[in-house]
Amino acid sequence: MDHSTFLELVRYNADGLVPCVVQAAEGGEVLMVAYANEEAILMTLATGEAHFWSRSRRELWHKGGTSGNVQRVVSARLDCDHDTVLLVVEPAGPACHTGAVSCFRDEANGGAVTSPSAESG
Repeated sequence: MDHSTFLELVRYNADGLVPCVVQAAEGGEVLMVAYANEEAILMTLATGEAHFWSRSRRELWHKGGTSGNVQRVVSARLDCDHDTVLLVVEPAGPACHTGAVSCFRDEANGGAVTSPSAESG
């Protein structure tokens, strides 16, 4: 699909943002979740590297632009409702600001994990 058609299909929320799930091309691990506005999606598609919108800094964010841990985008895919983007990437380094490969690993989240069968405390 061409980029302009893809962009026309994206359904942004009331703040003009769309959640982006970032997945490693090799192995399929979910690395992080971030938000993008239309400019970030445009930059991602134009450069082949992941760009997002920083909600805290309120600015465009080139993932790895400072650290060198860029994420080369292999593909961008919309979910069935077109309101979430899946970016399949080849990361140049850790995805998490903590230095962990994934923001969902125990070393990044302090072991914040449970399961439906876990005892309630």
